[in-house]
Amino acid sequence: MQDPHGRSTGRWHRWWHGDVGYSFRHSPTAMVAALIAFICIFCSVFAGWVAPTNPFDLAALELSDARLPPAWMEGGTGKYLLGTDDQGRDILSALIYGARISLVVGVASVILSVLVGVGLGLLAGFRGGWIDTVLMRLCDVMLSFPAILVALLIAGVGRALFPNAHEGLAFGVLIISISLTGWVQYARTVRGSTLVERNKEYVQAARVTGVAPMRIMVRHVLPNVLGPVLVLATIQVATAIITEATLSFLGVGVPPTSPSLGTLIRVGNDYLFSGEWWITIFPGLMLVLIALSVNLLGDWLRDALNPRLR
Repeated sequence: MQDPHGRSTGRWHRWWHGDVGYSFRHSPTAMVAALIAFICIFCSVFAGWVAPTNPFDLAALELSDARLPPAWMEGGTGKYLLGTDDQGRDILSALIYGARISLVVGVASVILSVLVGVGLGLLAGFRGGWIDTVLMRLCDVMLSFPAILVALLIAGVGRALFPNAHEGLAFGVLIISISLTGWVQYARTVRGSTLVERNKEYVQAARVTGVAPMRIMVRHVLPNVLGPVLVLATIQVATAIITEATLSFLGVGVPPTSPSLGTLIRVGNDYLFSGEWWITIFPGLMLVLIALSVNLLGDWLRDALNPRLR
């Protein structure tokens, strides 16, 4: 669509020229973080075309190329820019494929946490009474345990119950184990915002006109409590990726046939003090880069959506 002056009035145009777009254009940190996150996501999605080789194609591995240093070091080769691991796999290609797995698990677990947490928080805040009491006590119980310990327990039990499970089921258990430790924050955040919103005039007017409670929650209250959830979800993506990497490092994460960044770090840890530092350092730097860029984007989004800072 266009305005009388011939200028586009689409959603992207309104966002770019709105308060959030203005904040983004004038925040170099947010722009750099967005660029890094975009490159990581692009390379992960199109890993088959971007990566120099497929590091998990066993037929293409050459053990004679094992533990080669990066290209700029003595003994390195331009074929393997960041060197190779103990099985002759290209580190750069392994990073791209490993980042894809970490991002998929991290984003999927956050989406599941948001769905569960927002639903329960909205119900607790809007309905109140015993429902609110039971759900908040459940949140208190979940918060009394370290998140990584709960995820480790669930992932470990899942691996023990299904030792020969398909990779899809293994990924599902991992995503659920991370989600069960992350939904609490969304539930408490949405519950607090809903307690404020439910007493406002537009909600009272909807009740008087006979609108069903479920419709009020979904159509009226929910859109007004999603701002903090969006900020929290952005930051929690980095936390979920680090949690997945931690579980994989401990051996209860993704299957060994589909190693993530955490698995690559665990493999390289055995060679860290024998001189082959690149096997674990580069996956670690990749993990830090992804987590830092997502965290910086979350911090910017929190400030951009805060009307007091405009």
